[in-house]
Amino acid sequence: MELKRSPRRRTLALRVQTGSVTVYAPARTPLALIHEFVEAKRGWAEKHLTTYAARTVVPPPLTDGSPLPFLGETLTLRLTPGLRTPTRCGSEVQLPPADPTGIARQVEVWYRRAALPELRALTEGYADALGARDRLGQVRLTGARTRWGSCTAGGDIRLHWALARAPREVAAYVALHEAAHLLELNHSPRYWAHVARHMPDHTRWRSWLREHGQTLVRL
Repeated sequence: MELKRSPRRRTLALRVQTGSVTVYAPARTPLALIHEFVEAKRGWAEKHLTTYAARTVVPPPLTDGSPLPFLGETLTLRLTPGLRTPTRCGSEVQLPPADPTGIARQVEVWYRRAALPELRALTEGYADALGARDRLGQVRLTGARTRWGSCTAGGDIRLHWALARAPREVAAYVALHEAAHLLELNHSPRYWAHVARHMPDHTRWRSWLREHGQTLVRL
């Protein structure tokens, strides 16, 4: 279990992911109070850890003909002798033959390259819609293991490359989630009002990410 404190946070929260539990707390919350909170949530956390563990399935190794989800599309992996770098050609992603580890590495390289312009465009579009484009800094990709996105006080936004493997609506939700932080660097009711105004069904895609997100990063 990991404890993360923040001077901006006002309440205690518990986040459960596959194989991990994180407690978020205000900077000055006494440890005794945190322990009481965790104990009260223990049953809930253990239930979710068990559920996530049951869903954990090792994906088959990538090979010629493997499907590659990309923002709502299903592309096909093709191992093509003579290529030097992964390349998309129509509905195919072509890359040179390699061992399973090498293939997975090359596929991730392709996802990162293909994802950036798509995720940047989504983020810029929502920043425009929110009237906050002038506050937006750089949009870049991240491989952070515990966060799908982040927004700094300076307006720089980071989005996880594996969002390219999710339905487009899910990637759009995360882009909107971070863009809304350009107006409110918190999760206050006013913040969620910005999100709901531009994506009334955002809870659907938020739930999808919580349930299936762990499958996106496993190639």
